[in-house]
Amino acid sequence: MSQTIAVIEGDGIGPEIMDATLKVLNALECGLNYEFVDAGLVALEKHGTLIPQASLDAIEKHGIALKGPLTTPIGKGFSSINVQLRRHFDLYANVRPAISFPGTKSRFEDIDMITVRENTEGAYLSDGQEMIDEGNTGISVIKVTRKGSERIVRYAFELAKNQGRKKVTAVHKANIIKTSSGLFLEVAREIAKEYPELEFQEMIVDNACMQLVMNPHQFDVVVTTNLFGDILSDLCAGLVGGLGLAPGANIGEKAAIFEAVHGSAPDIAGKKLANPCALLLAAAQMLDHLGMNAKAEAIRQGIREVLETRREMVTPDMGGTGTTDSFAQALVEYVEA
Repeated sequence: MSQTIAVIEGDGIGPEIMDATLKVLNALECGLNYEFVDAGLVALEKHGTLIPQASLDAIEKHGIALKGPLTTPIGKGFSSINVQLRRHFDLYANVRPAISFPGTKSRFEDIDMITVRENTEGAYLSDGQEMIDEGNTGISVIKVTRKGSERIVRYAFELAKNQGRKKVTAVHKANIIKTSSGLFLEVAREIAKEYPELEFQEMIVDNACMQLVMNPHQFDVVVTTNLFGDILSDLCAGLVGGLGLAPGANIGEKAAIFEAVHGSAPDIAGKKLANPCALLLAAAQMLDHLGMNAKAEAIRQGIREVLETRREMVTPDMGGTGTTDSFAQALVEYVEA
């Protein structure tokens, strides 16, 4: 049975790393068909809008999208494309694994953890933002709901259970922000009781940052609110070598978008220097979501094998002398072997 997915190549290096990723997916014979749709600067030039309705319709129709990095113009009144997509499809769960790979520049080894971030409310809501006092005072409202907290915490516990993980840590600031963060923590405690087989830990966000840097191996699945999750997931990416190895999944009830977390890197676009790992790992998340777990693991293991044994095929940022295309070719050879 074939599955059609919407493919957004993205801006800058997006088309290059997407081409590399699709070559690997095709080599795995996943039975995927692709509908290519526009978003970002390409869409703005062609259609006069950052996200054409046709692109939204394709994502809604297929329920799955694989997305390269997009550029939102700065200072021209445009809102974040990623935020727009998350809100439009109610993609409430942002799932960011941080996994150690060989040959990367990082301070730690053997890290394998997941940050689950609430994606639709919290500090990133535009509601209630205003400037008063003649522009001398800025106000922003943090809105957290019981419904939003329940579904993100439950998602984290279900993810931990289904992946055979042992522990869920709820990160908060309820000691100071007693309303919004307090509600999130209250809900996390309630839901944790439904999963007695999983260890539950609660940790104040500033302590969590310190503990992640001192001993990241104590963490397994971290669940938290929007702003804290944005910060912590980037911190976790830094523990394993940076955003070049950071995939992200945005999951909702009716749609899911899988993406490379890093930017569009226009300075190296077209030079075939871009590392495709983040998008490849996002594709692996997508395959897991579609129930193709063995094929997903083949991508992860292939990346590990190429980084260990074929350095000449790896891009310069990973210490190699290869290109985006040679990296993809090495992975294709691995999965076809």
